[in-house]
Amino acid sequence: MSDARELLLPAIRWDAKAGYDNERAAIEHALELGVGGFALFGGEAEEVAKLTSELRERSMIPLLIGSDLERGAGQQFQGATGLPPLAAIGSLDDVDAIRRAAAISAREARAVGVNWIYAPVADVDLEPDNPIIGTRSFGGDVRRVARDVAAWIEACQKEGVLACAKHFPGHGRTTADSHATLPTVTLDAEQLRATDLAPFRSAIAAGVASVMSAHISFPALDPSGAPATLSPRILGDILRGELRYEGLVVTDAMIMEGVLGEGEAIASVRALRAGCDLLLYPTDLDAVADAVQCALDDGELDAARIRASAERRTAHARDAWQGKPDVSKLGEDRAWAEELAQRVIHEVRGALPAPLTAVELTVVDDDVGGPYPPPSREPFSSELKARGAAVREAGGSTGDDATAVIALFGDIRSWKGRPGYSATSLEAVRAAVARARARKQEAVVVQFSHPRLATSIEADVPIVCAWGGESAMQRAAARWLTRSSQ
Repeated sequence: MSDARELLLPAIRWDAKAGYDNERAAIEHALELGVGGFALFGGEAEEVAKLTSELRERSMIPLLIGSDLERGAGQQFQGATGLPPLAAIGSLDDVDAIRRAAAISAREARAVGVNWIYAPVADVDLEPDNPIIGTRSFGGDVRRVARDVAAWIEACQKEGVLACAKHFPGHGRTTADSHATLPTVTLDAEQLRATDLAPFRSAIAAGVASVMSAHISFPALDPSGAPATLSPRILGDILRGELRYEGLVVTDAMIMEGVLGEGEAIASVRALRAGCDLLLYPTDLDAVADAVQCALDDGELDAARIRASAERRTAHARDAWQGKPDVSKLGEDRAWAEELAQRVIHEVRGALPAPLTAVELTVVDDDVGGPYPPPSREPFSSELKARGAAVREAGGSTGDDATAVIALFGDIRSWKGRPGYSATSLEAVRAAVARARARKQEAVVVQFSHPRLATSIEADVPIVCAWGGESAMQRAAARWLTRSSQ
């Protein structure tokens, strides 16, 4: 049974008020069970480093400690370096930038004790109405995505941190979010192999350590309609057989509705039977462990295959970095990351009349709601002020010298259910622009989202694309808006 418990990777979530205190009982229980690793969400970098050190010291086995760091370690950990979304970096058509971004992500992961990054996204951005991929993909050109995926993986793993190509066999065509439902992709098998699978072939050729399965149905690849995570045909016949992949196969999070049709315990057994090596983010460890043991006892799961998964996990945990990090390049890396973030910002409509020195700021936040709060919106205004701009909230007493800046946040977010702006948000933008015109002010919209969303903004004003709403991009946008005056 110990082998099977090693295949469980529960999550640890940091709380802004309690830190990791709320997770202490769960951590104790997981360590007692002998899980094979953890997925970390949030935290202050120093506290994360302390936690990962403790986990390693107390575990009887080498651990895989992973995190979603698609946008750099700063995506999850306060005090670490944030990077632009992959789509923004991909738009530059600069492979060297991709390699360096991956290397920085890996080095900073190491600095906080993370030895496995759940990135890069190998999905191709093929569906504008996709509510969950968008800016997370390197783009819509299959060849460039395949090239960029390989470059990211090679640079990450050169630093001793495991990479993960996700979400196999491709999440780029869905119009539904697998966090909330089971999406279905109806494209024929030949087209899927020619496009969606291409970046995964590239990832495998680059030696990627792990592949994450998608909670998506592909009837052309498996007529049963089972999500890929639960499909022996997709994971066994195609990934292991056709593509000859020999590394780790990890599920997407087991909290997602796309896989939970029969409940977490049954889904976990089916995922292992289908060919997954590791179960990411199970919530009821005892129920899952008991279900797996019952499946082993009655022969539903093959004991030899479970041992093989455990051995594969152990080998990768030993191969991944375990020692002290090299932080000698930290300052240089952060300076470069700031330059990269500012480099990807661009005008998608119109042009700014002049560098901004006085701003009347309206924030339109399309990312409120959902199970997890969005990042603070304060870095944008703080950086504008730090750059010498006078910043006032909209509706205050301002002169005509102030430019009306509408900061429109509309990121890709789990459970959000749509890629575009709500009618309420678009109306708020229209109202802000109308107010500026009534006061004879210049106006500009800064959208912290994919540039294609600019087409939904009807107001005839300059629109600047800042790609994503994390603090790194907010600060970069502020620097870009004030750049010529410095």
